Amino acid sequence: MARVHTGESVLARAVRIVESFHSDDSLLTVSEIARRSGLHLSTTSRLIDELVGCGWLERENRRVRIGVRLWEVASRASPTLGLREAAMPFMEDLHSVVGQHTQLGVLEGDEVLFIERLSAPGAAVNYTRIAGRMPLHASSSGLVLLAHGPAELQERILREPLKVFTDRTIRTERQLRTALADVRKHGYILCAGHIYPNTTGVAVPIRDPSGRVLAALSVVVPNEMAYAQIPALKAAARGISRVMADTVHAP
Repeated sequence: MARVHTGESVLARAVRIVESFHSDDSLLTVSEIARRSGLHLSTTSRLIDELVGCGWLERENRRVRIGVRLWEVASRASPTLGLREAAMPFMEDLHSVVGQHTQLGVLEGDEVLFIERLSAPGAAVNYTRIAGRMPLHASSSGLVLLAHGPAELQERILREPLKVFTDRTIRTERQLRTALADVRKHGYILCAGHIYPNTTGVAVPIRDPSGRVLAALSVVVPNEMAYAQIPALKAAARGISRVMADTVHAP
């Protein structure tokens, strides 16, 4: 049964509809959107018609998806745009050397949000995708961001139940504290088998001129390839950080 949101604005309801789309399901029926958004079916249908009219949503047969216009506006306004532009040449070089998944992630709430990913046919199994999210404790990028994140965020994640993907996923407060300390000590983290048994995530921080961590650069590779990627990852991260610093200091 749909929830009733008394006094809720039309804009707030439209936001509910747009946020019904997850990274793993780009096409939804009107009924599915109504269920996820908690709005009545008639309200959902009417708002979808208006959002289609302005290009924020698009229809495909009897289902609906995010429109190109919404993606265009979001991409233009995103504060991560400069970071992606700075990172892309280094990510392409890194990807050509590694030949596996190369990713750029930022902290978004209590999760890591992947804003860019390069892949290749035959690459290792990888759970993430562009605009996809992962729990901070379970991914190499998430651990880098959490290790350098606010103390209150760290304590909140440490107190919460930790989602388990494999028998090697971090699942206890002690394991997580150890992993975060390792990130700060060594400047990288390896997560062997944390998401899939046969793959390892390797991540390093990207910093701004003050030393604050802006993002995490990572690769997902077969377990036996993991340690060999650390020098190239660190070099790419330094290059991205240097470009970001030059951008900040440019006249």
